[in-house]
Amino acid sequence: MGFSALLDILGSTIVGGMLLLILFRMNDAAVENNYNFSGEKIVQQNLTEVVRLLEYDFRKIGYCKDWKQIPDPTKAILYADSNGIKFLTDIVTTADPLGDGVPDVIYYYVNPGDTLTSQTPNPNDVILYRVVNNETPKGANLGITKFKLTYYDALGNEITSFPPAPPLGIATIQIDIAVENPYAYGNDYSFDKRVIWRQIRLAARNLGNR
Repeated sequence: MGFSALLDILGSTIVGGMLLLILFRMNDAAVENNYNFSGEKIVQQNLTEVVRLLEYDFRKIGYCKDWKQIPDPTKAILYADSNGIKFLTDIVTTADPLGDGVPDVIYYYVNPGDTLTSQTPNPNDVILYRVVNNETPKGANLGITKFKLTYYDALGNEITSFPPAPPLGIATIQIDIAVENPYAYGNDYSFDKRVIWRQIRLAARNLGNR
């Protein structure tokens, strides 16, 4: 076999290897794009469901079918801080579409110390708890990585400290929430690539004096 033939074989091998490498990279990119697209869709759905529930519950703060059961709605928020809120409302069910006329206590909170490292590889995941009355706390694992509440008075001023007991003077609640893919491709959890966040400001319309 001549020297030129060896060069041809060597050149063909190099070109073939490069083409194979390009194909592997294209396949990996296609898998990553598909993984990210599916993950982003799931993240968007999770965020939508969380926001829908929060908006529904928060807008009913101070509501009761029998308004005499919450005679002073300004005292409907029992506790509030940046990580949680506890309030009175009348939970609506299929059996009681307007509520049963008996006040319920709902407590939303996150505990930054409660991580999900044993359940998902995302180190940023936290548990959002929703507790009704004296039930056992139930947490939602929906890829939530941030849950922060900010409160404003009737004049739009941020409330930085609260009195020891209701009324707390809250007129508006701002919710900052972020959701990530719990199983990001390659465990890449960089903020600009994996996070979908939303900020909502809700007026607590039932908190005014009757």
